[in-house]
Amino acid sequence: MSSKIEIRRTADGSPTLFVAELDETYHSMHGSVQEAKHVFIDHGLRTFSCEKKISVLEVGFGTGLNALLSAQYAIENQIPLIYTGIEAFPVGSELWSELCYVNQTDWQHFYQKMMQSEWEQALQLHEMFTLTKMKIQIQDWPAKYNFDLIYYDAFGPRAQAEMWESIIFEKLYKSLSAGGSLVTYCAQGAFKRKLKEIGFQVEALPGPPGKREMTRARKINN
Repeated sequence: MSSKIEIRRTADGSPTLFVAELDETYHSMHGSVQEAKHVFIDHGLRTFSCEKKISVLEVGFGTGLNALLSAQYAIENQIPLIYTGIEAFPVGSELWSELCYVNQTDWQHFYQKMMQSEWEQALQLHEMFTLTKMKIQIQDWPAKYNFDLIYYDAFGPRAQAEMWESIIFEKLYKSLSAGGSLVTYCAQGAFKRKLKEIGFQVEALPGPPGKREMTRARKINN
C-alpha cells in the first residue's frame, strides 16, 4: 500500500483517508459515517435478532469505523458481539490518531483502545463487544469459522480487482452460518452474478447517499 495517504473530510463532516496510488478513498466522500451506518449497521447488524450472540467478520478493517459503529450498536442494544477484522495493510497510528468519528470523549477513548489493541489477539473491550484484529490477506485467511454476518469493505473493483474474484467469495460463503449474510456497498452487476453462481441469494437494496444501490447476499443452505 502506498505511503501517500492523506486525511480528507467527507460531506457529513466525518473523516476518511485518500490513497493516492489507488486514487481511492476508504469511504464515500458523500459521508463516511452515514455510508457505514447505512450499509453495515442498518442493512447488516440491525437485521439480526437481539436475543443471541452475533459474530461478525469484516474484510477491510481499515480505519476501524465499522467496528466502532458496531460496538456502539451492540452496547446500546445489549447484544453480545464477537467481531473479527481482517486487514492486510493496517493504518498507522500517525493517521488513525488524527481521526475523530465521535464527539463523546468516552467513545473516542474506546476507539483508541480498539486501534491500539494487539493483532491476532482477542480483546474484550466491553462485556458486549470482543474484538480480534488479524493482519492477513483474505486470500490467505482460512475459511474455518462460522460467522453470522460479513462486512465486505475492500476497495472497489476498479482499484483492487483481485479483491473481487469468485474464489474469495466462495471462501466467504463457506465461512457463513446458514441464514447468514454478506453486506457491501458494491452493486456491480458482474459482482452480483458471481455471488449468485456461488449460491448466495442476492438482494439489491437502496444505497447510501450518492449511490443508487448496495448489495446484501444471504446463505440459505449449509
